[in-house]
Amino acid sequence: MTDVVIRRATATDVPGIVAMLADDEIGAGRETPADLTPYRAAFTAIDADPNQFLVVAERNGELIGTLQLTVIPGLSRQGATRALVEAVRVASSARGLGLGTTLMQWSIEEARARGCAILQLTSDKARVDAHRFYQNLGFTQTHEGFKLQLS
Repeated sequence: MTDVVIRRATATDVPGIVAMLADDEIGAGRETPADLTPYRAAFTAIDADPNQFLVVAERNGELIGTLQLTVIPGLSRQGATRALVEAVRVASSARGLGLGTTLMQWSIEEARARGCAILQLTSDKARVDAHRFYQNLGFTQTHEGFKLQLS
């Protein structure tokens, strides 16, 4: 996808990002695009943090993808810095065109440029196609993930 621009998200992108987050079976049950107030507050916090990179993929002025890359300094692995990829989404109009690969290649290159030793992500167990996609990119399932819902 050579006509795609990946850029840092702006506040005006929030509605489009939220629409992509809600545009699948899992996201539809946990996102509320009708009220953007909490999303705008979250965007402000993300945008103010130098270790957060919320990006969008844009083609011909249309938002067609997004992801968030977080850089995490750490002590383990001899003080290795790692990167975490979250909330990877491709708009339904752009699925199957290779944009997911383009976004993930961007995140790999960005993590390397920032000195990260590891790029990690989690993926919902129900997203079997996504698991295959990440494995095809070279990711390995080395850990079992756990989450505790706090609210």
